[in-house]
Amino acid sequence: MTHLILPARRLLTALLGGSLVLLTACLNNGTAPSGPDTTPPASPQPATFPPTAATTAGLTAQQRLDLLATTISATPDDTTTELPYTYLHLQMWARATNRIVRSDVRRWRHADGSGREVTRRAPDLAGVEHQPRPDERSLFDHATPTTHRHPPQGMHPYLPEPVPADPARLARLLVPAELAGEPAYPRLLAGGVIGLATSQHLNHAQRATALRVLARIPGITYGGPTTDLAGRTGLAFRVTAEGSTTVLVIDPSTGELLAAHERISGIKPGLFSHVLILTRGHTTDTATPPAAR
Repeated sequence: MTHLILPARRLLTALLGGSLVLLTACLNNGTAPSGPDTTPPASPQPATFPPTAATTAGLTAQQRLDLLATTISATPDDTTTELPYTYLHLQMWARATNRIVRSDVRRWRHADGSGREVTRRAPDLAGVEHQPRPDERSLFDHATPTTHRHPPQGMHPYLPEPVPADPARLARLLVPAELAGEPAYPRLLAGGVIGLATSQHLNHAQRATALRVLARIPGITYGGPTTDLAGRTGLAFRVTAEGSTTVLVIDPSTGELLAAHERISGIKPGLFSHVLILTRGHTTDTATPPAAR
C-alpha cells in the first residue's frame, strides 16, 4: 500500500466520515474482533512541566500557537538530514465501521519513494465507544509483524517536498481555500496537519509553519497541559466542528505533534481516531531506527 493521498481525495474521505489516520491504520486485513472492553480507564494524572511563555494566562489559542512557532527549539533530528531515510514510529487506534483497529507502524522512507513498513496489529475491538489506555500499548509487542517493502515511487509523502514555509500556502495545500467558509473546514485543516505530521518528517522551520497553520483554524481553543498515552507532557489544543472534537498535543519545546485524537457525536458517537507519534528522525537504512530521545 502506498501513502499518496491527494488533497481532493483526502477531503472527500474526510467529508464522508473517513479518517486521515485510518488510511494508514488499516494497512492489513483486520483480525477477529474481541468482546467489548469493560475495563475502566485509568485516572489521568495532572500534567506538569516548567512554565513557558505559551502557557502565560490570558492568551488566546492563536496567540499561544504563534508564540510557540517563534520560540520552539531545534532537535537533534534537524541536524541529521544527510542520512538517506526518514523514520516514523506511530501507534494508532482508528474506527473501521463498527470496530476499533489498533496498529503499530514503523516506517522508513527514502527520498526516491522507496522504503519499508513494519506493522503490528493488536486484536480489533468491537464497538466504537473505546477510550485508549496506556496498558494497551504492550499488546503490540506480542503481535506478529507484517513487513511491506516499497519500490521507488511506491511510498509517497503526504505533500510534495519541500513543505512550504508560508502558512497560507501550506493551509491551501492541506485544504482548498474555497472550503474555508464551510462548517467542516476547521476539522479538515486540523486533520491535514495531523496527516502531514504522521506521514513525513518535519524540520524546525516546517514545524513552525504547521503551528502557524493551526493558529489559523477558526475556533481553536487551548486546553492547557496534558499527558499522552506514552506519558509525555504537552499542550492541548482543541478543534470542534460538525459534531467532531479533535485534540492535538504539542511539545512546547520543539513544536512536535506528540499525539492527536478525535471523537465524534451523532448517530454513532465515540472514538474516531487516536494517534501517537513516538519516534521520528533520520537513519542510515531500512532496519535501523534513529536513536530514541
